[in-house]
Amino acid sequence: MSPQGNRNLSVMPLLEFVLDGFAGGLQTQALLFALFLALYVVAVLGNLAMMVVITLDARLHSPMYFFLKNLSLVDLCYSSVIYPKALANTVSSSKVITFEGCIIQFFFFSLMGATEAFLLAVMAYDRFVAICSPLRYPISMRPSVCACLVLVCYCGGCLNSILQASFTFSLPFCSSNHIDHFFCDVPPLLKIACADTTVNDLVMFGLCGLIIVGTTLVVLTSYGYITVTILRMRSGGGRHKLFSTCGSHMTAVSLFYGTLFVMYAQPGAVASMEQGKVVSVFYTLVIPMLNPLIYSLRNKDVKDALRRLGQRHTAT
Repeated sequence: MSPQGNRNLSVMPLLEFVLDGFAGGLQTQALLFALFLALYVVAVLGNLAMMVVITLDARLHSPMYFFLKNLSLVDLCYSSVIYPKALANTVSSSKVITFEGCIIQFFFFSLMGATEAFLLAVMAYDRFVAICSPLRYPISMRPSVCACLVLVCYCGGCLNSILQASFTFSLPFCSSNHIDHFFCDVPPLLKIACADTTVNDLVMFGLCGLIIVGTTLVVLTSYGYITVTILRMRSGGGRHKLFSTCGSHMTAVSLFYGTLFVMYAQPGAVASMEQGKVVSVFYTLVIPMLNPLIYSLRNKDVKDALRRLGQRHTAT
């Protein structure tokens, strides 16, 4: 083992961290608990409902809904990695998370976050092929291709997670075991490291910037071609239907990428950790809660599938 590795072990006696969460007294904590619980329950039920409806309704067995089902799965896991522990901490005097637990939470949070970014880009590409090359669509987006694209999304998310976790948890944490956040994330962890974090800052900025900028370019390029194609259509009804379908996706994309860009890809954008916590709540809980609502309320096929499922349940 290198001398550097020995030095790190000697200054990292930590077996656990303390997640400080949000500041405030009992009233504030009770309010946060109620808010987080309500949002989390809606997020879980909404994403589960989307997955069940898409699985049970044969009319939704198409590439677009296959990707949407995977997005719901990612959103469900994304929130569940963070909020059960965050909810427990808001009503507990002990806000401890073990060192291994912090690594696991960090790993899966990074995995799901990056995977969602890649999935949103794949969904934009799917709409591009469907609208701009409809004759090629059945071949270009056949089931095996769709499965490979989703696998690539998860593999990309896993690679990002391994790199982020490796760089972050190789640091010595000896100055404090208090994480000024409600979950294990890169910025608050770097703040309590007692070593130079320049390389870690560059890695975080580089990886997040690459993922966000790369996937955003795919989305913008796809929707640029889609917009031109739709505007050339003579049928007003067809234009409205396509804009409605694509509008759902663009709403989800704008919300997700906007908050990620503010938090990770723009150094100094978040002025304080308290502000960072609020931004984090938005992209780890509010967006996973909103996505099923966005895709169901603005999508006639999903609403029809929900109606058929309800009628089938009533009939039985």
